[in-house]
Amino acid sequence: MSSSPADDPPLAESYRDVQESPEFAELRSRFRRFVFPMTALFLAWYFAFVLLGAYAHDFMSHKLFGNITTGLVLGLLQFVSTFAITLIYVRWANRTFDPAAEALARRIEGDR
Repeated sequence: MSSSPADDPPLAESYRDVQESPEFAELRSRFRRFVFPMTALFLAWYFAFVLLGAYAHDFMSHKLFGNITTGLVLGLLQFVSTFAITLIYVRWANRTFDPAAEALARRIEGDR
């Protein structure tokens, strides 16, 4: 026998229960411990590049070989670091975060 919509708890109450659960707090904490440092690292790297471009013209225009300058190499490394951060995040999420989130979702949906 299936339950009727009247038997289900209000949606807002269900969300509040999940948000207040220790499992959700741990999940949120794991996410923040990974994302905040990674974001800070990337922003520091990005702003360092911008500041070097604005104030260190001689350094950024230094020719490494041919017409390849320090600024060009550092600019290309911005793209490399963006892809690397994305790959690191996806790998971390697949191994750590997603399994914990799925377990929490199964537990919460099983309670209904």
